[in-house]
Amino acid sequence: MIELDPVIHAQARLRIVSALATLDLGESITFPRLLELLDMTAGNLSTHLRKLEDAEYVEVTKAHQGRTPVTYLELSKVGRRAFEDYTEALRALLGATP
Repeated sequence: MIELDPVIHAQARLRIVSALATLDLGESITFPRLLELLDMTAGNLSTHLRKLEDAEYVEVTKAHQGRTPVTYLELSKVGRRAFEDYTEALRALLGATP
């Protein structure tokens, strides 16, 4: 039986991981930019990012630009592999050949 990763499968987390997967390995995006792209509330995005971070799928880096704190987000190598496995499982479930 084909199983889809429950951490990624939740709609909001799938949207987050899909957006982060479009970035090159090692590339990051700021929290406000991801918030804008996904049209989510800050609280909702934070909650789902925490679950992805706990699963080690997302890396969160906090820095400062001048005196302003900035949060950078990127898909980890583990997260990228999990997303690739998820999409392969989804294709198999739908009967498509990769």
